[in-house]
Amino acid sequence: MFWLLALGAYLLGSVSFAIWLSRVSGRPDPRTLGSGNPGATNMLRTSSRKLAIATLLGDLSKGLVPILIARAYGLSGQEQAWIGLAAVIGHLHPVFYRFRGGKGVATSAGMLLGLYPPAALLALSSWALVFYLWRTSSLASIIATPLVLPLLAWQKPSALLPFTVLCALILWHHKHNLKDLLAGKERHF
Repeated sequence: MFWLLALGAYLLGSVSFAIWLSRVSGRPDPRTLGSGNPGATNMLRTSSRKLAIATLLGDLSKGLVPILIARAYGLSGQEQAWIGLAAVIGHLHPVFYRFRGGKGVATSAGMLLGLYPPAALLALSSWALVFYLWRTSSLASIIATPLVLPLLAWQKPSALLPFTVLCALILWHHKHNLKDLLAGKERHF
């Protein structure tokens, strides 16, 4: 059951709500505008607040739903975490879009929400604080994601290894943002 759910999570993660919502609403593909990232932040910059919120909720659900299904089937906390990671990998490298996906932050937040809600609350509040202070989504994501690792190590150690792998993936996919941040060229809101 674990492998079947992991495959299902990857395929669900591979669905791009930003691309789908853009097509349905008659808007251009978000990969051709702004940062080129099919995620909520780029949708906010290039489309509308309504579509950005819908993208955020869709991407969040891609991380949450597989965890809830795995829990319903009685899988362990660590198995749930690996299944959540499969959904994030699907978002990062979607089979339906030639493996060119988003940054995985909202899907990771959904994963955290399903695994351990206090960690999701910590990530959200730290993301919001950093965003409020510097008005930069990528900086908020780079700081908030690994910030939950000590809490997981203390309260949910079964999720620590999969979430550590996830943090490395998130940081890797933000490498260009990090370079722009260091050069003072990163986009702000």
